[in-house]
Amino acid sequence: MAVGETLPALAIPLTRTLIVSTAIATRDFQDVHHDPELARERGSKDVFMNILTSNGLAGRFVTDWAGPSATVGRVKIRLGAPNYPGDTMTMTGEVVAKANGHVEVQVVGANSLGNHLSGTVTVVYPAAQGKDA
Repeated sequence: MAVGETLPALAIPLTRTLIVSTAIATRDFQDVHHDPELARERGSKDVFMNILTSNGLAGRFVTDWAGPSATVGRVKIRLGAPNYPGDTMTMTGEVVAKANGHVEVQVVGANSLGNHLSGTVTVVYPAAQGKDA
């Protein structure tokens, strides 16, 4: 891996099950993440993905590419367009820094409304495994 390397894109189908189950799994019981009627009453067109799920998917995208010896050191993202059921979020990324066993990847997760998330994910390779990232 080298600075400038692009990661293979990952298309994630945004099912209602994914959005609701991951909100519950992260103990985010805000009604906008599981109740379509209440979400609409609050001005949204439907339920939408919570930030903890977005963080997890960004981390998964990078660790799937980085391999089993890498661990997530930091996720720093900003949210934009909501992820609604029935859409697809396509993750893309590029290595922007590499030093001392740390690799920083700039990530974007885009759906039909625009960028849902953008930011960086840093993975760390344990020195004990001798991988100089």
